[in-house]
Amino acid sequence: MKITADTNILVRAAVQDDPLQAMQAMQLLEGAQLVAIPLPVMCELVWVLARGYKKSASEIHAALLHLFNAHNVAMNRSAVEAGLVLLAAGGDFADGVIAHTGEELGAEEFVSFDQKAVALMQARGKAARLVGEPARAAPLMVQQERAPYKVNRVARAKRP
Repeated sequence: MKITADTNILVRAAVQDDPLQAMQAMQLLEGAQLVAIPLPVMCELVWVLARGYKKSASEIHAALLHLFNAHNVAMNRSAVEAGLVLLAAGGDFADGVIAHTGEELGAEEFVSFDQKAVALMQARGKAARLVGEPARAAPLMVQQERAPYKVNRVARAKRP
């Protein structure tokens, strides 16, 4: 059988936090002739392991290498390698994947509001540019209830 693995299958196999689902996931992954892992699944897997399970970059790196070296796994290996390089340098896996995929699509420069991502790209010899601060939401004008003829107060939208 040839399958595309959803992120939750890979998480169960990597984390082993639910014994029944972990066993099912492992049997499925090991028994498949081909396991296709799309890039969004790889990015989501890294995010879930880091944020949800508090795994370190080295633990995540090891889990991804295990998948990378599996005989039956198909993935965009060059993009995953780029993500692993950035992850190992202290950056976000997804930023490495995004920059690499952009290059494959013909882009000449990675642009971002993320200062760390840009610095790591530049340190790797990649064309990358920091775009100023993110645009802030326009201030909302809130008029005072008692005296609508007086100066309006400005309420700023909070950034997430």
